[in-house]
Amino acid sequence: MSFGLSNVIFLLALFTAIYFFAKNVKKIRRNILLARDSLRTDQPATRWKIMTRVALGQSKMVVNPVAGLFHIVIYAGFLLINIEVLEIVLDGILGTHRLFAQPLGALYTAAINFFEILAVAVIVACVVFLWRRNVMKIDRFRKPELQGWPFRDANYILIIEIVLMIALLSIGAAEANMENPPAGPFIISSLLAPVFSGLSQDGLHIAERIAWWAHILGILAFLNYLPFSKHFHIILSFPNTWYAKLTPYGKFPIHQRVKKEVELMLDPHADPYTAPSDQSQESSEKFGAKDVMDLTWVNVLNAYACTECGRCTAECPANQTGKKLSPRKIMMDVRDRAEEIGRIIDANGGKFVDDGKSLLDHYITREEIWACTSCNACVEACPVLIDPLDIIMQLRQYVVMEEAKAPQSLNLMMTNVENNGAPWQFAQADRANWVYQ
Repeated sequence: MSFGLSNVIFLLALFTAIYFFAKNVKKIRRNILLARDSLRTDQPATRWKIMTRVALGQSKMVVNPVAGLFHIVIYAGFLLINIEVLEIVLDGILGTHRLFAQPLGALYTAAINFFEILAVAVIVACVVFLWRRNVMKIDRFRKPELQGWPFRDANYILIIEIVLMIALLSIGAAEANMENPPAGPFIISSLLAPVFSGLSQDGLHIAERIAWWAHILGILAFLNYLPFSKHFHIILSFPNTWYAKLTPYGKFPIHQRVKKEVELMLDPHADPYTAPSDQSQESSEKFGAKDVMDLTWVNVLNAYACTECGRCTAECPANQTGKKLSPRKIMMDVRDRAEEIGRIIDANGGKFVDDGKSLLDHYITREEIWACTSCNACVEACPVLIDPLDIIMQLRQYVVMEEAKAPQSLNLMMTNVENNGAPWQFAQADRANWVYQ
């Protein structure tokens, strides 16, 4: 064990990476909590089961067997290879090399063999996904909302994963040619050893150090790339599934002000001129949502947890028939608007200054929200239990109850229900006429 300049450099890199990662995560948390409160802590046992099954167990990914299998490979690689990263971090701090090799012995060799095989599988999976996105031209990866940065972001992530795995394998491949390797032999490293066979012993040590630094610095850089990428879902998918909606998909929440008004109308003994004691507080409450602050924090968490996989949009019947609605775009728009508000707050010393924009109209159009059939296909398809429909319904509620600007067809239907007890434009007395025809 030795401590020198390289350890100092490593510690500076490590703590700098952790500092900026924590700073950016704090901003994301701030952006999420800009929205209204929402109580989602009921039935904790059920929530833990759902999170374990969906987020940890990837149960909804295997609906598409091919993509699901390769995704699980990458996911398992991310989780398990991080065990080796723990050793690399400790080596960097303590000035050791392969710290766990001697105390673990044969178990260490077996573990590294497994990690190296998994690293090869991750490379194969990433190549398959690059092929699917860039060569096969699958429709859900070609939607308008994925043009530009979102499309490049997905490619960057896959390329970074490949580079990190190659660097990891290069460490062992260089060591395999050394006269007294610190551990091994390892299966994949031995197969790759000829790549470095022409180097001297000093050259092998330099190659191993270059690969080691490339791997760990790449991981620290990737850590700080996550908060700016859709890949942040690898972290947020866990709380997102824990706070998922437990009520049936077709059940919409009851607005208490509306409920009280209906109860007053149905109660023949109620005095409509007697105001409830909390009416003044309720009168300031807004119906529905116009901007991110009007949504619940769970809605915004959903947006940040979105994987941009497009399964929701692929299943959406409105999108399939050529309408503008894309549930994936709804989630991306919520996240983009939350980010914009966050930047305004940062630029104004922690205070939001109205920029004249809102989620509705400036990001999500009215054509989009009224194209939704509320079928819940997008909710059912999402691999991390995101609920775009809840956001759409809140935007609709604002348009109808705050602006009174529902589409003409909807206004006609509501008038018919009010006057005739049915959505059709004929009297209640005529409703059974079809029986006699």
